[in-house]
Amino acid sequence: MLTVSGLNQYYGGSHILRGVSFEVQPGEVTCLLGRNGVGKSTLLKCLMGLIAARSGEIHFQDKNITRLKPHQRVRAGMAYVPQGREIFPRLTVEENLLMGLSRFSGRDARTVPDEIYALFPVLHEMKQRRGGDLSGGQQQQLAIGRALACRPQLLILDEPTEGIQPSVIKQIGAVIGELAKRGDMAILLVEQFYDFAAELADSYLVMSRGEIIQRGAGNQMEQEGVRGLVAI
Repeated sequence: MLTVSGLNQYYGGSHILRGVSFEVQPGEVTCLLGRNGVGKSTLLKCLMGLIAARSGEIHFQDKNITRLKPHQRVRAGMAYVPQGREIFPRLTVEENLLMGLSRFSGRDARTVPDEIYALFPVLHEMKQRRGGDLSGGQQQQLAIGRALACRPQLLILDEPTEGIQPSVIKQIGAVIGELAKRGDMAILLVEQFYDFAAELADSYLVMSRGEIIQRGAGNQMEQEGVRGLVAI
């Protein structure tokens, strides 16, 4: 679904991404782990075109998208839930979800898919509430729901468990697992909460100082010492 080859990025004189290469497969959750400041969020922004890669290539569904603009990547079938959620606080829940339909036209652009409310029932209950009035966990569900509204083939999540209560973390984990089991979507999950990642990961990547230093199958994370590599 996604192939990244030799990606490099700099901030000033600092080499932030150093020849990053990996693949993400459909029907799987790929977890990218690493301590703060190793380049994880920068990598995701490069994948979405929010930051132009200095060198390297990004292929999505066998097409080179390295030079595409962010909105072109969304139209191609990529969706991104950034760290911090970035919902629209003055818009209602329903209006936030409708923003996720911008790649469609006609009726498909005016109606929130029932599937979103089935995955996150609280959003249906609160669809006329303003996004800014929701709890942190509810806002995270809204951000994921908005991304799913565009029916992506690749869902990219940047630390979805950050700052939210355990009960909602469990709900979000169940949704991610269900989406992966359908087999037609690839999920790239950046996470610092090791136990959450280990429960969901079909494969894992560990990043340090801008490089992928270890990779493997999700069910081998404990045996391969991943917890020690990402512990703060």
